[in-house]
Amino acid sequence: MQEEIKLMLMARFPLLWIVSPEEETAEEALCAVAIAKKAQIYFWDFARGFSDSGAAKGNPMQALDRVVKASPEVTAIFVMKDIATLIAPGANGQISSGQLPIVREIKNLAREIACDRRMLVILSDQLRLPAELREETTVVDFSLPTIDEISELVDRLVEDKIKLVGKSQEQLLKACQGLTRCRISRVLAKCLARSGKVDETSIDAVIEEKRQTIRETGILEFIPVQMGLESVGGLENLKAWVKVRSHSFSDKAREYGLPSPKGLLLAGIQGTGKSLSAKTIAAEWKLPLLRLDVGRLFGGIVGESESRVRQVIKLAEAIAPCVLMIDECDKAFGNINSGGDGDSGTSRRVFGSLLTWMQEKTSPVFIVMTANNVEILPAELLRKGRLDELFFIQLPNQSERKQIFQVHLERLRPGRCGNRQSDFDLGMLAAASKDFSGAEIEQVIYEGMQQGFSRGEDFTQADVLTAIHYCVPLAQIAQPQIEALKAWAVRSGAKSASFEYSEIHQPQVQMLKVDSSEDSNERLTLKKIHKMLRVDRDE
Repeated sequence: MQEEIKLMLMARFPLLWIVSPEEETAEEALCAVAIAKKAQIYFWDFARGFSDSGAAKGNPMQALDRVVKASPEVTAIFVMKDIATLIAPGANGQISSGQLPIVREIKNLAREIACDRRMLVILSDQLRLPAELREETTVVDFSLPTIDEISELVDRLVEDKIKLVGKSQEQLLKACQGLTRCRISRVLAKCLARSGKVDETSIDAVIEEKRQTIRETGILEFIPVQMGLESVGGLENLKAWVKVRSHSFSDKAREYGLPSPKGLLLAGIQGTGKSLSAKTIAAEWKLPLLRLDVGRLFGGIVGESESRVRQVIKLAEAIAPCVLMIDECDKAFGNINSGGDGDSGTSRRVFGSLLTWMQEKTSPVFIVMTANNVEILPAELLRKGRLDELFFIQLPNQSERKQIFQVHLERLRPGRCGNRQSDFDLGMLAAASKDFSGAEIEQVIYEGMQQGFSRGEDFTQADVLTAIHYCVPLAQIAQPQIEALKAWAVRSGAKSASFEYSEIHQPQVQMLKVDSSEDSNERLTLKKIHKMLRVDRDE
């Protein structure tokens, strides 16, 4: 970044707007440029005025007047720290009459110093640029520290007090990605104050600091992931796709010439495990997971949404390799091309920024988008190059429902399920819950547990069957939506996440025989269940 600013100074760029989450780092870079080019440098802030004299305290017009009176023959950099806040546009995107004199003077200055040796720099943590200054301003983004810079910083801060080597040290450095130098210094100082050393416990402290930092953005959430693909019942095609790419973010993959996977879309009705799948993908690949709250992405102030997109991209790329989950993207970007968003085009601009980044990004950020009503999504979002694959998640079949019951029951009652003396007939439970989603299966188990708890004893299979009997699955209500999703999958060439529907385009006789046999078994089992329920009612 220093080299870029040197070139701009040599090329006599009059006005720079530096966006940096670390003010001190930007100041150090500007000072290094000034020393290298033998230039004078002056810093101004609203509270203390100019750093060399204290002049123009609380008076931005007086500060700008000093720039006007400076010699055009002397190479000088004037850094204004708080002026960005003073000229930030309001909610309507316009500046007020009180801001106009400052903006006008900056515009005049940019024109006057364009051909001499003076440079005006506006330093801020976010970009809220008045429309009046767009043509004169060059925006420079300072990124968060890279892994090499973090390594150098950690070595300098803790010296011989670090007790980590090999993979443990690598984990610490990766945990620090996405944090500013100030936060890294602070959390390491805390570790040293607690134990006098930096060891494996420090990794958890750094991760907690990162979680807090990401939470403070208000639009990103750091999601801890622990359970891998084994915690998801069914979806074998999706699992196979993920496992094939488990090493695609490694250095060996780069040496092989393989680009990092870009992302995928998971489409299906509510409760079929789309969000859970995104979490397990991150766990399977051992990557951090970020969740983007698209609703909070749209700020109330004009220009703020675009600034937040830049913030999201910068943070995700700093943490990369990582998984970025955009949940229920159809609610944010559905029908966006119809022009009915009613927000002066903000949604379309934000969407356009995301599309451009998805297409051109080189950093290993894997995007997982989920959608319920996929038909309203713009076609340009779904094309190859932005996403690697589209997956259609159908309601679980008999085999998958059996797996889902097994996953939940082994987690809740590990001693009563998964062995030969199991208290639960998983085949019977799966047959009874036909057309149930994964979320509905989990809920009927909890309902059965509630019944057992109310009696003061452990719940039984009969409790779960009773809960199934009285639960109306969403599939019965949303049948038109399900059929529309199936039709979309055929038209779009989306892959099925499950084996049963993997031949949706070319059904085979063998698949039909299996389905027919399964339905027959289900009918026989359902007769047993209805009989059990009648007996329960009689008793």
